[in-house]
Amino acid sequence: MPHIPMIDYATAPDHIREAHDEEIRLRGRMTNMKRTLLHSPQAHRIYAEWFTLREELLPAVDDRAIQVFCKAISEEVGSKIAVTFFRRALIQSGADPDALELREEDRLLNDFGRAIVRNSKDIPPDIWAALKIRYQNKTLVDLVALAGIMLATAVFNNVVEVPFDAELEPFAAPD
Repeated sequence: MPHIPMIDYATAPDHIREAHDEEIRLRGRMTNMKRTLLHSPQAHRIYAEWFTLREELLPAVDDRAIQVFCKAISEEVGSKIAVTFFRRALIQSGADPDALELREEDRLLNDFGRAIVRNSKDIPPDIWAALKIRYQNKTLVDLVALAGIMLATAVFNNVVEVPFDAELEPFAAPD
């Protein structure tokens, strides 16, 4: 049972309904996490900056590598909702997340994401060296910031015990 209920659109104040409607307009869907975050439109807006950072990264990092990065972070944190969100993205792109062949960039970002969660104060020097060869400083800043929002998202889902979205069920990892 979630510790914080999702908003009830029918009874929500106007400013919350406006934030809800804007999210639907921008992204076309409303997840259970977003329905919970919308108790604070400011918190929702901050978490939604994940999408802004993703767009900033796309010229330098392709969508698949971003998905692998975020899935790795989510797996390390143990957030079933976040893991399944990225499993769905990979499946919809034609990949099999259970037999994913990692390209060099995928492997680097997978390792970086896992290292961030395991011990953010001690990222292995070989990972940093490979990242610095591959990416400019702006991209590195955006990657670390995206990781921070991804960690916050996973922690929010875990701490609040946000209900698992029914639309994600077909994409969940086999038990």
